[in-house]
Amino acid sequence: MKIGIISLGLIGGSLFKCLSRTEYEIYGVTRNKDSIEKAKHWADNVSDDINIISSCDVVFIASPINKTTEILDKLENIVSPNTIVLDCASVKEFVMQKQRPYKFIGSHPMAGTEFSGYDASFKELFEGAKWVLTPSKDISQSDIETVEKIIRKTGATTIITTAKEHDEAVSLISHMPAIVSRAIFKTAQGNPLALKLASSGFRDMTRLSMSNIEMIRDMQTYNKENIEKAVKEIIKNLNYLKDTQDINLIKEIKQQRELMYSSEGKNMTK
Repeated sequence: MKIGIISLGLIGGSLFKCLSRTEYEIYGVTRNKDSIEKAKHWADNVSDDINIISSCDVVFIASPINKTTEILDKLENIVSPNTIVLDCASVKEFVMQKQRPYKFIGSHPMAGTEFSGYDASFKELFEGAKWVLTPSKDISQSDIETVEKIIRKTGATTIITTAKEHDEAVSLISHMPAIVSRAIFKTAQGNPLALKLASSGFRDMTRLSMSNIEMIRDMQTYNKENIEKAVKEIIKNLNYLKDTQDINLIKEIKQQRELMYSSEGKNMTK
């Protein structure tokens, strides 16, 4: 089976490196000349010409959110009707609106770091992660199984849901927290002593402030309505929790959070 990966940044580069060590024949597309040469240490078929993936059976698009629909449109004249195409964008409703002449499955690997680019990619990125699939209506069970088999090679576990449910969920656990992370840093920024004293708690709470700027802008653009709802909800909870004397509630939150992740930091929620 031939698998194409378009855009070799953190997500695409990690997927490229991981799958190049499997039985699949991997093709990579990137406009970055430096990344092309580095990627060829993992697989030979790497180019800045998107037509290199024309014969692929499955194609992953790992480009920035704002470039995803442009690439999806371009693929309509490149791949066959039987090609399975997946995007990797962290917002799903906007990419699911148009019916495509190929087999399109919305997808979102729930993995990443605060770093970006091919040099930040590594083949173990998806191990223990959840990988969301939002299939279009014409996708067969056989097509889903084909994709799930590939994703299992990365060490990730698939979750199938709708684009609407996905976008609501990620606004709560990814998009809104990225805003809160920046708000925490900005709140402390004016106090030099606070920044001098800041240790692991502040470091961990503000890690998302270092996320890719283009990605942050796109998330806030393409999932704006859900993020606004999530921000209103966290403000309500902040106001309640800062005043509450309910020790049982605080204990309950602590216990549920302790059970959520393994010692390696992997989400164990089923």
